[in-house]
Amino acid sequence: MRFLRQSMIGLFLAAVSLGLLIYAAQIIGSAVQDRMSRDTAAPPARERVFAVKVLTAQEGTRTPVLETFGEVQSRRTMEVRAPVGGRVIELAPGFEDGGTVNKGDVLLRIDPADAELVVQRIESDLADAQAEQRDAARALVLARDEVAAAEDQATLRERAYQRQVDLAERGVGTAAAVEVAELAASAARQAVLARRQALTQAEARVDQAATRLARAGIARAEAQRRLADTVLRAPFDGTLSDPTVVEGRLVGSNERVADLVDPDDLEVSFRVSTAQYVRLLDPSGAVTRADVTVTLDVTGVDLTATGRISRVSAGAGDGQTGRLVFARLGAAPGFKPGDFVTVRVTEPPLDAVVRLPAAALGSGDEVLVLGDDNRLEALPVTVMRRQGDDVLVRGDGLAGRDVVVARTPLLGPGITVRPLRSDTAPAAAAAPAMLELSAERRARLVAFVEGNTRMPQEAKARVLAQLAQREVPARMVERIEARMGG
Repeated sequence: MRFLRQSMIGLFLAAVSLGLLIYAAQIIGSAVQDRMSRDTAAPPARERVFAVKVLTAQEGTRTPVLETFGEVQSRRTMEVRAPVGGRVIELAPGFEDGGTVNKGDVLLRIDPADAELVVQRIESDLADAQAEQRDAARALVLARDEVAAAEDQATLRERAYQRQVDLAERGVGTAAAVEVAELAASAARQAVLARRQALTQAEARVDQAATRLARAGIARAEAQRRLADTVLRAPFDGTLSDPTVVEGRLVGSNERVADLVDPDDLEVSFRVSTAQYVRLLDPSGAVTRADVTVTLDVTGVDLTATGRISRVSAGAGDGQTGRLVFARLGAAPGFKPGDFVTVRVTEPPLDAVVRLPAAALGSGDEVLVLGDDNRLEALPVTVMRRQGDDVLVRGDGLAGRDVVVARTPLLGPGITVRPLRSDTAPAAAAAPAMLELSAERRARLVAFVEGNTRMPQEAKARVLAQLAQREVPARMVERIEARMGG
């Protein structure tokens, strides 16, 4: 009985397990059929949208600035040379490299002993010439008197001869007396000729004396000039450079002794390409008197001066390209001849142009603008100027359009974007970073600036004034510490 009961329980459990397996198989089969009967088409793809920065193109008049590099030089630079040779007996107190002199100051004196002896000898010759002229004048007066006396005597002899002729015609005189009177008249005429010849010689002597006196005067003027040349004076206000003489040295005639530079009359020379030079020409073909700004990088601050284009070099230069342009500077404290500077030239303004970041321009001179449904469109433009990180462009229909600030390989015509508008202008410069210095760091910077002898006083005062503030420009601190080696 017990065996039958256990057998029935086992049979029941087996039947239940088999039923569950059959039910599970039916569920799986129906699930597979349901899966196979479904639509296998792929789900619709979603369009990718990129977020881009855009700005509104504002058309207007812009003034391009041409940036290049140049060299400051003095408009008046002269080699100081000794006019005569000799021994240097005196030098000016400021006759040294960097010495300042004024117009008319004595730079050096050369021993004048030889020149003084020449002047004295020439003056002695001049005195002889003057005496000879006086003697010739007196001799001329006497020669004229002798001619007059001889002519009077010849007149008397001629009258005596005519009287003897009259006596002979009346039968009173003799032929012998007539002949004697005729011979005497002839001798008197011969004496007149001799005296006239003497007068001519006296006149020639006067002319020779005058010529000799003139030559002596010329020689005296030359000797006095050579004597004056023993003193060398400054022809204009300036600074001496590279002196080569000391007191007691022998110098030769026309030997260079120093260079004199006018530090206040400065100009800057800079080279531009031919295309840039053409943009600086006016309709008549002459270069415009454009304004220039010159900047010199000094410790912690930039020295700046303004000027105006004055002229263009006559030739391009051997082995050079472009054009060499000169600009005369106004007040330029702190600048010295030979400084390598940055030159910014203000070009003629351009009308109807748009200023954009250079990153917005594609390789085919086109920009991406927003179209309908925020889809990008390519708009061709003409690049008028490149201004650092910006460009000045001109294009039909560009004004008022939203332009993509920075292009990427993922952007192109037809792409849908989400615009991020910026309220700042592309050319606006970010505010300089400021630092709060510790007392030790500030004292170290101040000590370095005060001990810098090459920095102009004006620039040093500006730097010290900025270092006295609570916040100091970070760029200035970096430049000073770079020169300190820290």
